[in-house]
Amino acid sequence: MMTSAGQQQYLRVIEALKENIESGGYKENDCLPSDFELAGKFEVSRTTIRKALTILEDERVLTRRHGVGLFINPKPIFTSGIEHLESVSSMIENEGMEPGKIVIDVSDKDPTDECVSQFDSAEDDKLVTIKRVRTADGEPVVYCVDNLQSKYLPNETEDLLSVSIFEAIEQSGNVRIAQAIAQIEPVGYDEEASSILRCGVDVPLLVLKQRHYTDDGEMVLYSTNYFRADKFSFHVVRKRV
Repeated sequence: MMTSAGQQQYLRVIEALKENIESGGYKENDCLPSDFELAGKFEVSRTTIRKALTILEDERVLTRRHGVGLFINPKPIFTSGIEHLESVSSMIENEGMEPGKIVIDVSDKDPTDECVSQFDSAEDDKLVTIKRVRTADGEPVVYCVDNLQSKYLPNETEDLLSVSIFEAIEQSGNVRIAQAIAQIEPVGYDEEASSILRCGVDVPLLVLKQRHYTDDGEMVLYSTNYFRADKFSFHVVRKRV
């Protein structure tokens, strides 16, 4: 069992390693020294070092590559609270970077029974699937798959290059997206999304699934967005009630 002094030691190691990373002593993607070397540097036991490193892994400060070692994770460039409906473009612009989009595919098909239920579709309604890549200063950072009924897209396909999905839906003036129900899932690797975002198995993804509704409670958009976890982080502001 770790003593009180031992607990203070591992906290001291965590603080020192974080300060070293912040100051640039250890840089992004650097491999940390071995447990033995760190134990000697901080004059603590290897058990204390392992506990400190495990916590830093849980906090996603470090990533373990089995058979290789522990590496410093790049600090996310973009961070946002998910309690507000903020566009990816706004997040990128807030960091002083240039947002961009690449439309990969736009297709329409007969809606499945599940989609008919989700969107309250009529039998002759068409479901449109739009696949896009969002970029920051030209670098792909988010892969977006949006599903909606064709009646919510009054513009031609080419217009999607210059406006957001929200803008395209709301241009008719008849529909306004008021709220969304979001679900976040961590994904270690996705064959399609990881390839499109140019990241390998060592870069995890955050999948944000959202159902968007009007003030009247009608669902108009279902989106699945794959965010590079080394570029984005999300938080929730919780208040005591």
